[in-house]
Amino acid sequence: MKKSQLLRLATLIAFIAIPAIAQEGGGRVLTTADYARAEKMMGYNSNPLVFHAGGKPNWLMDERFWYRITTAEGSEFVLVDPARGTRAPAFDHAKLAAALSTAAGTTYDAHHLPFTEFEMTPDSQAITFSVRGRQWKCDLQGNQCSAGSTAPVSGQRGPGRGGAHLDIPSPDKKRTAFIRNYNLWVRDLAAGKETQLTTDGVKDFGYATDNAGWVHSDSAVLAWSPDSKKIATFQQDQRGVGEMYLVDTKVGHPTLQAWKYPLPGDEVVTTIQRVIIEVDGPRVIRLKLPADQHRSTLCDDVRCRGSEWADAEWSPDNSELAFVSTTRDHKQANLRIADAATGAVRDVLEEKVSTQFESGWGSVNWHYLGATHEMIWFSERDNWGHLYLYDSVTGKLKNQITAGDWAVTELLRVDEKNRLLYFLGLGREKGRNPYFTYLYRVGFDGRNLSLLTPEEGNHEITFSPSGRYFVDNYSQPDVPSVTVLRDAEGKLIATIEKADISRLVATGWKPPVPITVKARDGETDLYGLMFKPSNLDPAKKYPIVNHIYPGPQGGSVGSWGFVAARGDTQALAELGFIVVEIEGMGNPLRSKKFHDAYYAKMGDNTLPDQMSGMKQLAARFPWIDLDRAGIYGHSGGGFATAGAMFRYPDFFKVGIAESGNHDNREYEDDWGERYQGLLERKADGTTNYDDQANQSIAKNLKGHLLLAHGTMDDNVPPNNTLLVVDALIKANKDFDLLMLPNQRHGYGNAANYMTRRRWDYFVRYLLPAEPPLNYEMHPPRTGTP
Repeated sequence: MKKSQLLRLATLIAFIAIPAIAQEGGGRVLTTADYARAEKMMGYNSNPLVFHAGGKPNWLMDERFWYRITTAEGSEFVLVDPARGTRAPAFDHAKLAAALSTAAGTTYDAHHLPFTEFEMTPDSQAITFSVRGRQWKCDLQGNQCSAGSTAPVSGQRGPGRGGAHLDIPSPDKKRTAFIRNYNLWVRDLAAGKETQLTTDGVKDFGYATDNAGWVHSDSAVLAWSPDSKKIATFQQDQRGVGEMYLVDTKVGHPTLQAWKYPLPGDEVVTTIQRVIIEVDGPRVIRLKLPADQHRSTLCDDVRCRGSEWADAEWSPDNSELAFVSTTRDHKQANLRIADAATGAVRDVLEEKVSTQFESGWGSVNWHYLGATHEMIWFSERDNWGHLYLYDSVTGKLKNQITAGDWAVTELLRVDEKNRLLYFLGLGREKGRNPYFTYLYRVGFDGRNLSLLTPEEGNHEITFSPSGRYFVDNYSQPDVPSVTVLRDAEGKLIATIEKADISRLVATGWKPPVPITVKARDGETDLYGLMFKPSNLDPAKKYPIVNHIYPGPQGGSVGSWGFVAARGDTQALAELGFIVVEIEGMGNPLRSKKFHDAYYAKMGDNTLPDQMSGMKQLAARFPWIDLDRAGIYGHSGGGFATAGAMFRYPDFFKVGIAESGNHDNREYEDDWGERYQGLLERKADGTTNYDDQANQSIAKNLKGHLLLAHGTMDDNVPPNNTLLVVDALIKANKDFDLLMLPNQRHGYGNAANYMTRRRWDYFVRYLLPAEPPLNYEMHPPRTGTP
């Protein structure tokens, strides 16, 4: 072919190709610079630009506390003395850095010390900390540092079945408890002696283990008695429970991972047999009651936060153990008290609900008052979460402690001597966002209710060991945090930190806009956040994207305090989108009726509320183009996203569903059975779970859908997504699929790749425009001190 003919052919090909690109990408092309500008709003870039945002208080026994903050220069440790009202450096950073550099043979500087936490010695003359697994001790004047052992002295990781696990220290810090070969052991820290406490633990019937459903670790679950002489725990029975399987991706034979994972409707599910162990015998006392369900009143596991065992509490004199048994469907909770010496159990009170019972948010809100034979109990029986006082001997109600159209969320402190309760609550301060949490105090008799944190915002509280003081960190989504110190009366002692966001604002960052819209009923107020491009042009039209997490145990917004970056919401907005997060009906932290809005109808996923809110925002802001509506979410948000594309295909045009539990019959038993109810098989072969399954309505897809899942997801197994894939193929529907090899539920080192692919998908099909080819995210490298 002649050169002139080749040129004409090339021109013809280009002419043909241009309309195709224009049709798919709208004729626009986003550049690498556009993506780089968006990436500046990712958390790894924006969060480090917030300085003096307070820090977690670490209380000492003398009521002083220290915390670590980031500064423009690096970081520093601060020591506060509430009694004196002083705030000062915890030690001489420069001298300590020099002394540590000399001792370690490595150069460290005062603003970048190689540790993030430390322990103060009892005489307050030195601190100890760990650097790369090695223990160090430095005097507070920074004159000398010396190296210690290579193993932590407490909370250490010891040998256990299937890998390392965290030892649980006793209250007196003299011993730790741990699992070995399905049995419970203790280690004397001074002598190094190990003692086996149980002997009949076997595979699938081990002590203190929590390998049930998506949790499968070897960290012991137990509660030490206050005198450190007894341990309350259980023998977990998973014999006959069905298994879940995953195989990794590699060259050669794959490695099979198998573990117990009961599903809704299974005849056999995980149960626990409660025991009390006298450590110095040892002697095992089995409680005299049938096996309990592997359930908590608070979460979908017996363990809720770290190693905390929910719903089990010792009496102050070590003679009794109070606990709550929860039925498989979460509709009944029984408060019981066991005699620690005999194992005899007596029922104290029972609560039944028509949907699902929970005892609070953050931690269980019931508390046993052994000295006065009373019980603090939490209930939503009047449609709002409140506290009640019971006689623990007779089980009779003495009085309701809190009441009204607002909710108690978390009981933080019980002052038995003065008969006062300190708790977090929300919705009581009228005219304010009902999701803002405040600290209150009230008497056991329900009198003298006091607001201790009056500033508008979301308050995070940490009490001192004695309860004489507390640290209050408060903020709003669009207002940075202030950290103050108060006494138990709520009196302000000192303002110790004010967040500095000047460097963040200088990058062009803009805060999210709080929004209020009406729910599906046209009456109920819903709250959320809206993210706009920082260079928004009111004369233009922007697609709207809904970032959804439907709960029912949480919501799309998550924290109602200040956060520089909420996932990639603002970054996505910078590419030319309006992004919204709306707390729909069915989310918690409001009334019981609000929370139960779609109980037993999990396919609802708050979607009618999301669409109602988006329509109102489009009517309110002319720069929102409702004809270009998208949606994305992870886990439950992935379930909701696919549901949105299938149930409302004319409204949602583009969706990205990541790691969704698309059919709750294929997700761990406790989740579906709590919020959908026990699985019921009808005479015609259908079940009460059929309507919530996304694969059954996948044939309705009209828009662009990207499904993503990690192939080693041990929380929501990938067959959840493959069920939808199978249905889409059978319905002859076009869709996109991204399987991330060897990744768990959070995608690990592939998370940034997923983010980039998410941006590409919305840019290409919703903006529409062509994204830059193979843009690479650039998170900073992180090292381990």
